[in-house]
Amino acid sequence: MTRRELLISAGTLAAAGPIPEAFSAPAGAGLDFIPALDAAAAIRAKRVSSLELTRHMLARIERYNPQLNAFVYLMRERALAQARQTDAALARGVRLGPFHGVPICVKESFAVQGEPDTWGIVAFKNTRAPANAVAVQRLLQSGAILLGGTNVPLNLMDWQSYNDIYGTTNNPWDLARTPGGSSGGSAAALAAGLAYLSLGSDIGGSLRVPASFCGIYSHKPTLDLVSLNGQVPGGAPGLPGFTTGLAVAGPLARSARDLMAALTVLGGPNGYRRKAWTWNLPPPRKRALKGFRIGYMFESSMAEPTTEVQPVLERALRALERAGAKLAQGWPPGYDLGEASRIYLLLLDAFNFSTEGAAAQARDRAIFRKNPKHPVAAGALISYADWQQLHFRQLFYRAIWQRYFEQFDLFLMPASFTVAFPHDHQGDLFSRVIPTPAGNRPYMQMMPWMVTATLTGCPATAMPIGQSSSRLPVGLQIMGPYWEDATPIEFARLFSEDIGGFSAPAGYGG
Repeated sequence: MTRRELLISAGTLAAAGPIPEAFSAPAGAGLDFIPALDAAAAIRAKRVSSLELTRHMLARIERYNPQLNAFVYLMRERALAQARQTDAALARGVRLGPFHGVPICVKESFAVQGEPDTWGIVAFKNTRAPANAVAVQRLLQSGAILLGGTNVPLNLMDWQSYNDIYGTTNNPWDLARTPGGSSGGSAAALAAGLAYLSLGSDIGGSLRVPASFCGIYSHKPTLDLVSLNGQVPGGAPGLPGFTTGLAVAGPLARSARDLMAALTVLGGPNGYRRKAWTWNLPPPRKRALKGFRIGYMFESSMAEPTTEVQPVLERALRALERAGAKLAQGWPPGYDLGEASRIYLLLLDAFNFSTEGAAAQARDRAIFRKNPKHPVAAGALISYADWQQLHFRQLFYRAIWQRYFEQFDLFLMPASFTVAFPHDHQGDLFSRVIPTPAGNRPYMQMMPWMVTATLTGCPATAMPIGQSSSRLPVGLQIMGPYWEDATPIEFARLFSEDIGGFSAPAGYGG
């Protein structure tokens, strides 16, 4: 790709008309919204240096972050030093990896040595992570330049991104609205062109909802494919082999190709497991939209898509029909979203309670025993025997879906029933409402569409499929077979070529 092609792809030049010989745009200008892999290609071809691109991104952060509050800490000098090192390596003919010299960011909840890792918890405000999280280290080893950390909600438990330490992150499409949570800071940064790639996590839609609200891509990997070691308040490494049974770490990007490249960097065993285990990403089942066997469900009384979202989903289905995909509506036989949601919430509440300190557990036990109808009491106070029965049902549902994926390649669902909604920090998850054109809806209706991929551990890619009547992004959730992460990612790449991919929000030009 020539410099001219890069500038055209970023929308900064008209396709017609020559570039004057004396053209001297600032280094990095016109590259703000290109995919991470294209930025890496430009660096390899020496059309721009990593140092120039890193300086350019830092300048954009300085310009736009005050209105977004996406970044909560910057590593300016470390990033510039790292960029110089990658440029020197390239001069010697050494390529560190697929993201050599590319500026990225990470969710603040991941440990970065010497930097905050608070999860929005005030008690951790002055802590500094002792070492990099495994996933962060892998991105650095791929040659990426880490610019800083992005905002999260308290304890990563919200579909908004705000806390008492860092304040509120705004959506670049509309500053009065949330970018989603809990990886909202990362999604806002990518949508505004302040970084090329990010690392996030997801236990209840924390990758998928921000991608949908900000019009970018994300991938929730198969359970435990990407290490969560180092994603703990304060940045402690954590115990080897620990799994939540629900939570995952995964990439956010502006293209599906970037997701695929990032997953190959992030995935696989670490620590002592590497003595016996290796991981290879199975190839996608199809290489063209035609012939994909696709199930879908866009309707549910638990979280019916709004009149803004539904037409965009229907247009996507019509596009797939024209492309020759084989479509079938309906859940797999034996799958009950209502029961799956109940099991998921009980397991989630049990996990959250299990990770509290002894004092907090004693306090909450007293509260829940006085108020057994509290929404999280049943999960928090569950016995191990009852928890194990829930786990058996979790595995049963995973088996149902794996049988389903013997006949189908993918399953499509909304990434959210609504577009990005206005900031609302009053009350809690169980008392808030979300305004829609048809009236207010319960805040917890954000959850049902997140349940299936999380409970089963299956991979799910979120991609932008257009804009609502209010000109806000709408996302599609693409769930694939367990361990076959390349299939939903490749589908997202192919479908983007058909209907269009990422679009930059207005007002964030170079």
